[in-house]
Amino acid sequence: MSAEKSSGKLTLIEHWMLSLAIAKKNAKIYYLKPPVLIFGLLFPVFMFLAFAVGRNLPAASMVPGLIGMTVLFAASSVGPLIAPWERQAKTYERLLTTPVSLWHIVLGDVWAGFLYGLVISLVPLALGVLVFGALLFEPAVFLVTLFLAVYCFASLGALLAALPTDMPSNVMMLATLVRFPLLFVSGVFVPLEQMPAWGRSIALFSPLTYTMDLIRLAFGEQPQIGPQFDMTALVAFTALFLGSAYLLQKKGLSRVF
Repeated sequence: MSAEKSSGKLTLIEHWMLSLAIAKKNAKIYYLKPPVLIFGLLFPVFMFLAFAVGRNLPAASMVPGLIGMTVLFAASSVGPLIAPWERQAKTYERLLTTPVSLWHIVLGDVWAGFLYGLVISLVPLALGVLVFGALLFEPAVFLVTLFLAVYCFASLGALLAALPTDMPSNVMMLATLVRFPLLFVSGVFVPLEQMPAWGRSIALFSPLTYTMDLIRLAFGEQPQIGPQFDMTALVAFTALFLGSAYLLQKKGLSRVF
């Protein structure tokens, strides 16, 4: 593809600007779509209420879990819907004929999910600190964690979008099957130290586990894994999701068109 060849002559800044241009287009079109609002904003709130109501726990102690849920669902809600909607509207082919590469498209989807997830994730932080009285002991750790985790789960969203279909419902079904188990094995509702040994072993395969460990550290709790390993794991998961998203979308082009 000529776009792929010509894109190799661009500078790093030009590559970045192309992906941001696609992200801007995605933000204008998809941020206010009902599935994005439901899964990215409302769903974490309802899950938090379902967990919190009737439990004799301080509200501040549940803030890390609420933030973790919001990061997961908000950051990964935009990406899975972009590709199938554009395939359905026949605009995906048009985008591929422009002077951008598949990498620009994938990264544009990731940046759209990242910016959406970053903004939405600040809402439970503000509620936790201002309303529930949670204390943020390590703001620098929290800030780094937020950037790493949101980008990681935005990359997961791009990977889920690699499913070669023009039906958004199919992708959302897959996204639900992936994200729901992560909630219950990653220390969101039950801290890692309270989980059985087999549960902690499974938790190591979830990027949300390392996110929760860092968030709990930022709110003054004792980390169960370690911040250096947590951050390294998030970077590794991000690279895995990004690489897989690109390869699967490239493989799926011939099947879709």
